[in-house]
Amino acid sequence: MFEIFSLIVAVSALLSFINHKLFKLPPSIGVMILSIVASSLLGGLQLINLEWFVQVCSIVVEIDFRTILFDFLLGFLLFAGAIHVNLNNLLEEKKPVIVFATVGVVISTFIVGTLFYYTASFLGIDINFMQSLVFGALISPTDPVAVLGLLQKANVERKLEIKIIGESLFNDGVGIVVFLTLLTIATGGNSEHGSGEALSTWGIAESFIVEGGGGIVLGVILGYIGIWFLAAIKDEPVIEVHITLGIVMAGYALAALIGVSGALAIVVAGLLIGNRLTQLDIPSSLKSNLNIFWNIIDEVLNAILFVLIGIEILVLDFKLVYVLLGSITILIVLVARYVATAIGNGLQSPKHRSNNKELVILTWAGLRGGISIALALTLPVDQNREVILFITYAVVVFSILVQGLSVGNVVKKLSSKV
Repeated sequence: MFEIFSLIVAVSALLSFINHKLFKLPPSIGVMILSIVASSLLGGLQLINLEWFVQVCSIVVEIDFRTILFDFLLGFLLFAGAIHVNLNNLLEEKKPVIVFATVGVVISTFIVGTLFYYTASFLGIDINFMQSLVFGALISPTDPVAVLGLLQKANVERKLEIKIIGESLFNDGVGIVVFLTLLTIATGGNSEHGSGEALSTWGIAESFIVEGGGGIVLGVILGYIGIWFLAAIKDEPVIEVHITLGIVMAGYALAALIGVSGALAIVVAGLLIGNRLTQLDIPSSLKSNLNIFWNIIDEVLNAILFVLIGIEILVLDFKLVYVLLGSITILIVLVARYVATAIGNGLQSPKHRSNNKELVILTWAGLRGGISIALALTLPVDQNREVILFITYAVVVFSILVQGLSVGNVVKKLSSKV
């Protein structure tokens, strides 16, 4: 596994270099396009030498995407994103962020799941309603990794940017809880992710309270521990960086150990530490070193993640009916995103409501990413894993490439701030 991961790191570095020199696309998008092209070229090996192609596919199959993302990449990426978010601005928009990240995810899950079920049934694909809801849950959360880098260059109005970023930071943790709960129901309470308790209303509520609320509480504790250590170290940049690494790694591992949301814990810790850094009496050079370090971590791990997304194309089972269902589902996901956002927007006070143009921006900027693919890869084979994985991949690739590349133009056309 170490050799494979080392190869992925090397490939991501090479593709980042090629993109920077030749194409100059946003780094994550450029790397993913190049990795998809490379994967497609490798797919052509089966026309030249089937044995070579099988060997390449066997290597890709050995890559444990879910473990790499959830057990390694996600904590670092979430912390790197959260530490640069202005907490005061986020608190000003806390009501929309909370509603979009909770109610919005649930509404989207049921809209996507229902429409996906009837569309798949119409196309002759045998999938039950609960499996469709599971798909709705894994595809509904927007991905902070995909969103953060793009919005910085899109010139989005500050209040709207905070809503998008805040939602994307928190709704993946909520989405994971919804996904695991629905998967447990879909498998009759016998999945590896849960027990029969989740089949009851209390079981579902307990999952949200324990995992979600527990993650937030743990994040607050981790944040203040980090703040205390950083305040005590004012002239050692290496130790300062080391402390933040320890917070992320130990905090994420502890969250898994006690059964709370590691994603929410790291986001909250990152927000608190990042906000406190602007207030602590620490030399600006040390703050700059810390920011540079986490920017590097963000860029490097982003490149690795999007290479992983690109090469997953080699293990997908391409069928015409899947392509057709994927195309329709892309539209379904966009419609569900708009409806869920509009409903959530209607629950806001007039002060926090977005206008129709901003709702379109919120919809188009709601990118899906590696988290959705990783969740799809955790599905048992008997839960229609093959078709759900293919459709998830189609939505994610469209989201990142088409929406990601065009979000700047959409903002320019619709936003009052140009």
